[in-house]
Amino acid sequence: MKNLAYLISIAICLSSCRSTNLVFISVKEPAPVTVPNYVKSVAIVNRSIASDKTKVLDAIHKVFSLESKTLVEEGGKACINGLNDEMIANNRFERIVKLDTTELRSFGAGVFPSPLDWAQVEKICSDTKTDALFSLELFDTDTKLSYSTSSGVTNTVFGKLPLPQHHVNMNTLVRTGWRMYDPAGRVVLDEWNISKDLQFSGNGINPVAAAGGLIGKKEAVIQVSNMAGHLYASRIDPYWIRVHRDYFVKGSANLAMAKRKAQTGNWDDAGELWKKETNSGSGKVAGRACYNMAIINEINGDIDGAIMWAQKAYENYNVKIALRYVNILRNRKANNELLRMQNSN
Repeated sequence: MKNLAYLISIAICLSSCRSTNLVFISVKEPAPVTVPNYVKSVAIVNRSIASDKTKVLDAIHKVFSLESKTLVEEGGKACINGLNDEMIANNRFERIVKLDTTELRSFGAGVFPSPLDWAQVEKICSDTKTDALFSLELFDTDTKLSYSTSSGVTNTVFGKLPLPQHHVNMNTLVRTGWRMYDPAGRVVLDEWNISKDLQFSGNGINPVAAAGGLIGKKEAVIQVSNMAGHLYASRIDPYWIRVHRDYFVKGSANLAMAKRKAQTGNWDDAGELWKKETNSGSGKVAGRACYNMAIINEINGDIDGAIMWAQKAYENYNVKIALRYVNILRNRKANNELLRMQNSN
């Protein structure tokens, strides 16, 4: 009990001695992939089926990975549908052409192929009157099974009987690989792999009963494949994240009062108090107030103003955390420039 009381007293002391509070803000990040503004329409193809030249190797791979041709075809189709549906929902392009049948083939056998020949890409885009091409380059599932038995007691019509228990565990790795081609610039705009593990298990008084718990594999693979398509579509869209910032709450009566105002969401009045303290006769208080002014400017969307105040906090008053904050803000400014470019597309 003495140790517990000691730990609690330390925690209370650390909490009461903390000179900063946290504020969480939403920040918009640029899309991982920047699409040129001349790309208004796109085509989608499935290239994940093995070519005739490599179909023997692909068949051998399917045997060892417990993969079926039907599952590969349906999984690939689910990927394409997921990508198509997500881009329609986001209204990102004026026109989307989904090619259900194509002569395009890949190596298969779980291998991510080399990029398409540009003559092929240009022909597809010309035939479909589109500006860019999304291609599912790889779809593969790799399944591993484990089987074991254990002793146990089972309820039967004859009462409880000592019968062995059979356990089957299955791990399926679903892999998808994508590329986005820009024929005008002859540039591969993006190349990305997505993998997802699926776990299945079954138990029973015999191997057949135990395997009954694995019957949902196909449906789960199809669902994950569709999600992979949705996820890949998100790579061309900006997204929001939550970040935290520290702001000073101790050093003067005004900083303490501003803390209470900030806690109630009254950031404007908190900012006014911080601005007053930037002229404090105490360098420590003035530095903290300058740093807090950078925070309120970022909250209000004025990144240049935030950089100016954070620089002042570090350069004039040696507020050490302000230097890191300056770098964070400069990165935000660069991201905002990229966002503006993406939003103009």
